[in-house]
Amino acid sequence: MSMEPAVARAAALQGAGRYEESKAELAPHLAEQPDDEFAWQVLAVAHEKLGEYELAERAAAEMLRLTPGHVGGLILLSRVLLCLGRRSEARAAAEEAVHRSPGVWTSHYALSEVLVAYAAAPPADHERAYEAALEAVRLAPQEADTHMALCFTAVRTQRQDVAKRALVEWLRLDPSNQTAQAMYTDAMADAPAVTASQAADMYSEGLAGAPQSAMLRRGLDHATYRLLRGTRWLALGCLAAAGVMIDLFPTAKHPTLRELPVPLGNRLWVLVVMAAIWGFGALLRYQRMRTGVRLNIRSLVRRGRWARIVVGQAVCTVLCALLISQIPWTDRSVPTVLFWAGLAVPLSTMVYDRRKTG
Repeated sequence: MSMEPAVARAAALQGAGRYEESKAELAPHLAEQPDDEFAWQVLAVAHEKLGEYELAERAAAEMLRLTPGHVGGLILLSRVLLCLGRRSEARAAAEEAVHRSPGVWTSHYALSEVLVAYAAAPPADHERAYEAALEAVRLAPQEADTHMALCFTAVRTQRQDVAKRALVEWLRLDPSNQTAQAMYTDAMADAPAVTASQAADMYSEGLAGAPQSAMLRRGLDHATYRLLRGTRWLALGCLAAAGVMIDLFPTAKHPTLRELPVPLGNRLWVLVVMAAIWGFGALLRYQRMRTGVRLNIRSLVRRGRWARIVVGQAVCTVLCALLISQIPWTDRSVPTVLFWAGLAVPLSTMVYDRRKTG
C-alpha cells in the first residue's frame, strides 16, 4: 500500500526533527482520512518525540485498531507505555510483538528494553531481558541498538565481561553515541590500575565530547575527590618531618632526645622539606592536569561538603606541623599534643570517607 503524499511529507519533516510541523501536516489529512494507519503511526512517533506520551498512546492505539497485531505499532505502543510508567502493559505489547514476529530483531529489542528498565524488577525478568537481547544480536549483529541492549542487560545480570564486549561492539558500530562513549570512558577510568589523576583526565576528556553526560560528571567528581583525599597524605608527611626534627619520640637508635629549642637553621630546613613535599606531590601534578580537571577541583571544593572536609583536614595537619617546627619550643609537651592532634584529624575519617563522592 503506497503512502499518501501528506504522510510522506510528515515523515520527511520528522526526519529533519521538525515534529511540530509534522503534526500540523497530518492533522488535515487525518480529518479527511481517519482510517489511514500509516498516518496514525507517523503521528504517534511525533507525539513520542515531543514527550506527549498520552497522545502518542492514543495514536498508536488507533493504528492498532485499524491494523490489529501490527508489529511496528505494538513496539511503538510498548515504548510509549513504558514512558508512562505502565510497565505491565508495555511488557504485554512487547511480548505480543515477539509472538507475532519472532524473526524481527526490533521485537526482541523492545522486550529487552521493557524488562531491563527497572532495577528492582525480579531477577527472572532481567534474565529474560538478557535472553531477548542475545536473540536481537543474533538476528541483527550489524545494528548498534542490539549491542546496546546486550550491554545494559549484561550489566543488570552481573555479566561484566559480556557487557564490556558488547560496549566495544556498540561503540564500533555507533562511534558518535555519547552514552556509549560515556560508558566506555567510565569503564576505562574505573580499572584497578588507573590512578585518580589518570581517571580525572579520562573523565575530563570524555566530557569534552559529551558535555551533558551525568555519568561522566559524577565520575569526574569522584576522581577529583580521590585527588583531594591524597592531599592528607602530603600533610601527614609534613607532620612526620616536623616530628622528626624536634625529636618528639625516642627510638632505639637515638634514645637521647636533642636539646630544645631547635636551632633556626633546622627549622628553616624543615620548611624546605615541606615545600618539596607539596611542590612535587601537589603543585607539579596540578599544573600537568587538564584545564577541566583543575577547574573541577575548585568547583568541587566550593560545592562538595566532603571535599571541603578533606581539604580542611589537610590544612589543619599542615598547620600543626608548622607550629611544631617553627616555634622555638623549650618543652615537648605542647608539640606532642599538636602532633597527635594533627594525626587524629585526618585519621578520624579516613576509614570510611573513601566511599564518599565529594
